[in-house]
Amino acid sequence: MLSYSSYMLTAVAALLVTCHVLCKCPGIPELPGISGLPGRDGLKGQPHLPGLTGLSGSFMGPPGRDGLLCCVGLPDSLDTELCNVLVNLKHQLSRLESLLALNGKIRKVGEKILASNGKEVDFASALEFCEEAGGTLATPMNEEENEAILGIVKQYNRYVYLGIKEGEASGQFRFLDGTQLNDTNWYLNEPSGKGKEECVEMYTDGTWNGKKRNQNRLIACQF
Repeated sequence: MLSYSSYMLTAVAALLVTCHVLCKCPGIPELPGISGLPGRDGLKGQPHLPGLTGLSGSFMGPPGRDGLLCCVGLPDSLDTELCNVLVNLKHQLSRLESLLALNGKIRKVGEKILASNGKEVDFASALEFCEEAGGTLATPMNEEENEAILGIVKQYNRYVYLGIKEGEASGQFRFLDGTQLNDTNWYLNEPSGKGKEECVEMYTDGTWNGKKRNQNRLIACQF
């Protein structure tokens, strides 16, 4: 049974990523805007409410508010209050992030945050733990991310499961979403399981090795 503090650590890491997404500027183009219905200037049945636009549109706060989201159409007092709350939240989470990073609880690499609770479980349990916390298993997409995960491996001096598993073809490994590996760091003559090793672990030198999924390895999540 994983401890309450372990869940809290990974949940905080996920919250930090969420804050980065919500608080950064410019807006996020992937989220389409919700515009008011034509001729109604807003929501149907509410002709006086202006329609909302997406995060990349006028839903963004004005310059000078640290790129935070502010709601167009709200009274000035509420709009200002909301932005002040978000500024304060961003500041507090930034301090928490710095504290966790200082204590070695999390590691930042690009837009990812990596975290481990120091526990060792089998592959399925490690993946379930990370997904329940809002993330997935740490997955190195390039050399920089591989080095960041290696930092966790060295911190606990334990091999760690990666977010990589065997695909439909025996001995062919892919990322958890099924996409092909784009940058590998296999140990000499690995993978060598020939269909008998379904998962991938990272050694303490940063290289990868095929492994059976029922072995216990360190949990490392990414958010």
